[in-house]
Amino acid sequence: MNLLVAEDDISVCEMLRLFFQKEAYHVTFVHDGLEAERQIRENKWDFVILDWMLPGKDGLSLCRDIRRREQTPVILLTARDHEADRILGLELGADDYVTKPFSPMELIARMKAVLRRYKAAPAAQTTSGEEQPGDKDELLQHNQITINLATRIVTIDTYEITNLTPKEFDLFRLFVRHPKKVFTREQLLESVWGFDYFGDERTVDVHIKRLRNKVSRPDRQLIVTVWGVGYKLEE
Repeated sequence: MNLLVAEDDISVCEMLRLFFQKEAYHVTFVHDGLEAERQIRENKWDFVILDWMLPGKDGLSLCRDIRRREQTPVILLTARDHEADRILGLELGADDYVTKPFSPMELIARMKAVLRRYKAAPAAQTTSGEEQPGDKDELLQHNQITINLATRIVTIDTYEITNLTPKEFDLFRLFVRHPKKVFTREQLLESVWGFDYFGDERTVDVHIKRLRNKVSRPDRQLIVTVWGVGYKLEE
């Protein structure tokens, strides 16, 4: 596996180097965001690990840049342990978020979990009875809601919504595909984040709140809470 690690703490890099060598990963270490940006632009990577607080250009911006172009697996490393920071990183496209100090074995376990989800995705597209991005029919429609699966643009009535984060879009797509179904938080975590995601159900609540604010109209709240159970799309 061709792995890029952008981390400005040399001691962390040396620690990781030893563990990655045992896994037979081919690793390139860089220590500032501008060099990481160049490496990401000029080379093909199987996995990217980004420290949040890099000099030159921070890891969050780099993660956002990656997601604009490709689906390379990304994990963020950071000493910021506030839930809002973790959720922001995930919203901008990171596949996982590891807080310092951390165990190298935990990081490797999380990397393997992310890779399992990426490998499972093509199989899910071919074996699932549900529509998937890339299907011949690129439009998902329900009542006054239209989702363009290719452009990831949502239209409600005549109002176009283009500012959904990746996870918000995936959540809304799931609700629209199953308009009568009530999803528990656990089901949403499994369906949108993956069965082996390390986060907790509070992540779902925060994403639902932000999604609801973006898609609801003053007279119509599309995502409703079913108390004691979870969430569903309002008919």
